[in-house]
Amino acid sequence: MSDYEVTPPPDRIAEKVQIRTAFTTEQGEVVRFMVQLEYWHRGDWKPVVRYDHDRGAKGGHDIAEKGLHMDIYRDGEKVDVKDVSGPIPPAKGLDYAEDDLRENVQRYIKRFEQWHDIKNESNL
Repeated sequence: MSDYEVTPPPDRIAEKVQIRTAFTTEQGEVVRFMVQLEYWHRGDWKPVVRYDHDRGAKGGHDIAEKGLHMDIYRDGEKVDVKDVSGPIPPAKGLDYAEDDLRENVQRYIKRFEQWHDIKNESNL
């Protein structure tokens, strides 16, 4: 993540849950971003769900052309991709991603805990 222009500290939602955000702007416009919900499990922060936009990266996603989607993780691996919208400006995608993770954190974490046989350790 060190190649993003802005990487604020993760926003801790609960003891074992946080949202990590990073983005880059050019002339005031968002050109790349990553917003990820994470869970502390087995000694490390594991991705739960991720939104991202990076039209220049190999395998990157250009949400302005192809639409916004959410990557869903299990056991540290991407297991599914959920289409969220049609084409959307990157700044709106960044806002949407942050809002969605905050509004649906309990649902995403509950699924993660079920998949990993965790007994409600998140304290949400």
